[in-house]
Amino acid sequence: MRHSRRRGAQTGRLLVKDWTQPVQLCMGGVRPPDAQSFRLGSPAMTTATLLPPPCRDPGVRKSSKKGPRVADTAAGPVDLVILGGGSGGYAAALRAAELGLRVVLIEKDKLGGTCLHRGCIPTKALLHAAEVADTVADSAAFGVHATLGGIDPAGVARYRDSVVDGLYKGLTGLVHSRGIEVVAGAGQVVSPTAVAVGDRLIEGRHVLLATGSAPRTLPGLDIDHRTVIDSDDALALGRVPASVVVLGGGAIGCEFASVWRSFGAEVTIVEALPHLVPAEDEASSKLLERAFGRRGISLRLGVPFADAKTTDRGVTVVLEDGATIDAELLLVAVGRGPVSAGLGLERIGVTTDRGHVVVDPQLRTNLPTVSALGDLRPGLQLAHVAFAEGILVAERLAGLDPVPVDYVNVPRVTYSHPEVASVGLTVAAARKRFGEVDTATYHLAGNGKARILRSSGAVTVVSAQDGPVLGVHMVGDRVGELIAEAQLITNWEAYPTDVAQLIHPHPTLSEALGEAHLALAGKPLHVHS
Repeated sequence: MRHSRRRGAQTGRLLVKDWTQPVQLCMGGVRPPDAQSFRLGSPAMTTATLLPPPCRDPGVRKSSKKGPRVADTAAGPVDLVILGGGSGGYAAALRAAELGLRVVLIEKDKLGGTCLHRGCIPTKALLHAAEVADTVADSAAFGVHATLGGIDPAGVARYRDSVVDGLYKGLTGLVHSRGIEVVAGAGQVVSPTAVAVGDRLIEGRHVLLATGSAPRTLPGLDIDHRTVIDSDDALALGRVPASVVVLGGGAIGCEFASVWRSFGAEVTIVEALPHLVPAEDEASSKLLERAFGRRGISLRLGVPFADAKTTDRGVTVVLEDGATIDAELLLVAVGRGPVSAGLGLERIGVTTDRGHVVVDPQLRTNLPTVSALGDLRPGLQLAHVAFAEGILVAERLAGLDPVPVDYVNVPRVTYSHPEVASVGLTVAAARKRFGEVDTATYHLAGNGKARILRSSGAVTVVSAQDGPVLGVHMVGDRVGELIAEAQLITNWEAYPTDVAQLIHPHPTLSEALGEAHLALAGKPLHVHS
C-alpha cells in the first residue's frame, strides 16, 4: 500500500496519513491512524502502522491445509498459465499458488531462466572469484605475503556451477511444494486463454507472458560464437582470453571487463556514448572510468563501432574514427532484446512495439486475459523488477489491489570492481524535473572502513530544495549492499534532515551514506566545509 507524506511545519516530523487504498487488515481489526506523526526509526514506526498486509480476497480459494493445491488441467481451465519460468514467471507462480490459484508454468529450458543460469547469479560468482584473485594479488599491501599462482578456469567454473546448482535445486523444490505444475517445452499462445506446448493444449482463465530477453547485436555484426561472442558465450568460455574488446559500456560489458582484467586479460571497452554506464549519474560514470583506467582497462568512449573482421589471430575491431584494435575475442554487450518472436502474439492480436509487449501499469496487455512482465515489456531489465512484477500480477488476479511498480525508485547495481549503485533520479534528471536542487558528495577517502578495504569512490545525494531526497548514487567496493537503505530513503520521501538523525554503525561503509545526508542537511561531520 502507499501512503502520502508531508513535513510537519513546526515539528520536522513526517506525517503518515491519507491511505489511498481501502483494505481489510489481518491484524485483529487494527487500522492505520487517520493522522499520526512519527520520526524515522522511532519505536512507534512499525510494520503494523506503516505497511499492514491486505487480507486474502474473499473470492480467492485457499490452499488446503493438508497440502498444496495441485493444478488439475483435466478438470478444466486452470486459473493462470505462465509462459516462461524465469524470475518474473516463477515469482508470479509462487505468489499465485500461495493465494490459492491453480497454476501451470511452462518453461522450455530450466526454471530460473536467464538470471539463475546465464545472468545474475553465474556472473556474480565470476565477479567474486575475480575479487579473490585481486585480493591475493594485492595481499602484500595488507602485510600478507601470498602468491597468485594463476587462474584455473575449470575450477572457477565448478565454483560458479555449484552456486547455480544449489539455488536451482532449492527453486525446483519450492515450486513443487506449492503444487505448481511445470510443463517442459516451448509454448505458443493460440488464444487469449490457451497455450499450446507440442500436442498439448493448456487452457487458463488468464495467460501471463514472461519469456524474458536474449543478447542482441548491432546491424551487420554477426556473432559467430567463436571470436565474436555474446554474454552467454562469455559465461561458457573455458579459458581466460589474452585480450578482448568489449563492445558496450553498460552493466554487462563493464562486469565482464572487470572479471577478465582481474584474471589477467588485456581489456578494451568501446562505447559509442561519452561515458561508461551511461544511464547512471555522470559523476558516477566518471569515477568508474578513472577506476578502470587505474586497473589498466583501456577505454574508447564516444567513438561508434564500424566493423569487425575475423583474423587468424582473433578479430580486428574497426571504429568510425578509423582506429583499429586487435584482440583474441570481441564480446558484443550492446543490450538484450525481448523474446517475443514465435510466441503467436500476432495471431491473437497482442499489441507490441519493436518486439516489446505493450502493457499498462498493472501489466495488462490490450487483451483483458493476457498480461506480460519482465524483459518482455519496455523498460528496466532487472531480475528484482521482474520479481516485483510477478507478485503484482498474481495479486491482481487473486482480487487484491496491488500498487504498480515505481520504476524510478528501483535500485540498480553494476557489480564491477568498483561497484556502481543508484536509486532514484540522477542529478541531471532531477534538475530537469524540479529545477534547482541540492546535492552533496561524500568521498570514501574519509570513511574508515573504505580505508581498511583500500577502496575509493563516493556517495552523492540529490534532493529537492527544502524537499525530499530524489536520488542516491554510489561508487565503491560493496556499495551494492548499501543501496537498499537508499531505496527506503527515496521511496519514503525522506528529507535529508530525517536521515541525518539516523545513527550508522562505525566503522562501516554505511556511514558514507549517513555522512552525505549530514552534509546535505547542513551539518557535515567528516567533510571539509
